[in-house]
Amino acid sequence: MLPYLLYNFGIMIIYSIILILLVLIVVSMFSELFLYGLISTILFILLLPFYYIVRVFNGKFLYGWKEKLGFFKNPHLGDKVIMYHGVSVGEVIALENLIKKTKETFPDYKIVVTTGTKTGQEIAHKKYDKIADFITYFPFDIPYCVDSFLMKIKPTVVLIAETELWPVFSFSCNSKGIKLYCINGRMSDSTYKLYRFFGHFFKLVLSKYTKILTQSEIDMNKLVSIGAPIDRTSVMKNLKFDVKKSDEKIDIGQDGYRVIIAGSTHKGEDEIVLNIFKEKLQRYSDIKLLLVPRHTTRLPQIIQILDSLNLNYGFRSKGDTFKDKDVIVLDTMGELSKMYAMCHFAFIGGSFNKTGGHNPLEATVYSKPTITGPSIHNFRDIYWLLARTKAGKIVKTPAELSDYMEKLLFDNEFYKQACEDCSKVFNDQQGALDVVIKELKKIL
Repeated sequence: MLPYLLYNFGIMIIYSIILILLVLIVVSMFSELFLYGLISTILFILLLPFYYIVRVFNGKFLYGWKEKLGFFKNPHLGDKVIMYHGVSVGEVIALENLIKKTKETFPDYKIVVTTGTKTGQEIAHKKYDKIADFITYFPFDIPYCVDSFLMKIKPTVVLIAETELWPVFSFSCNSKGIKLYCINGRMSDSTYKLYRFFGHFFKLVLSKYTKILTQSEIDMNKLVSIGAPIDRTSVMKNLKFDVKKSDEKIDIGQDGYRVIIAGSTHKGEDEIVLNIFKEKLQRYSDIKLLLVPRHTTRLPQIIQILDSLNLNYGFRSKGDTFKDKDVIVLDTMGELSKMYAMCHFAFIGGSFNKTGGHNPLEATVYSKPTITGPSIHNFRDIYWLLARTKAGKIVKTPAELSDYMEKLLFDNEFYKQACEDCSKVFNDQQGALDVVIKELKKIL
């Protein structure tokens, strides 16, 4: 039964792709979006049952589909609404300081936050439940869904993080007089090739934006080359770099030692880090390790690993220090970002599994080099910037992690340059938040 369904689903996908290509070619000949909206609606209705079946067989479900269809209770927000959209985890996290600053700068406006994924929605509720006035899913890009969404939300301005170009949504905002911004915009080479192929069509879409603000000149030039209005496209730098240092000084007996931090580690990563640390400890007597599990529920398993390796360890919650311990487990909440100030360098966890990594900038802001495993999709753009210099390193295997840690410990000149690169990258990218706030002040 399943192979038959998958076969038919595959056939439908092929036909749908052909139809979509034909639609885009036809639409590119016109200045209106009628055909695109009509056929995208038909394709959506045809494909939804097959998509649902496949998701069920994969053990997944259509989270947020009612909201995406426009079936949610009208929040009655009034006529002064600022809407932010971040498709998934990385974008939602990047918006945090900007949303807080927006609430502070424009207290009379309601804040709406939308996401496109379940994980993004979870993070949005976790971070913004006390800040945003309404949190929901971004609508499917078909006329009925978009119209229903905009009729209920009534945004004054919409700011979409990264570069998500939704034709129906952009045309609808434009026709209703809603200001539409692309912020923190970027474009990968593969996406650029696709957009460039349908350049005339996306030129129409981009023309509906009030302003397009990109992370770099490279991103700006790509967007301009596919039709973004040059007079409304500029560089804002990267929102994710608007990270603040903590002024709090923490003493856990680190003076005189080089502290390695393994931050936000997940299952399987503690073993990797602890085995490497034990090996390095035999060569470098002045090193210590601060191990920070992402979930403290795994402490019993971590203790078993520490005991099996005969490492001398303690716990932050018990007041243990590096004066008589080689490893301290940070089992308290909310202290990790402050701890990076004292480290020599950091390994950022969630990167040797499918988690997608965690934010390396909490260490970079203190000019401390970072290392990460290969799974970095939540912060891919940040790691791309860091890895172009010695500020950050992406390793594929535990062996590569060990080798790079050795380089940072042994080669003092290399380590010094890595620290300097951290400062340079960070300083080059800061200031994006203020750019967006200034833009909002012009129209609100």
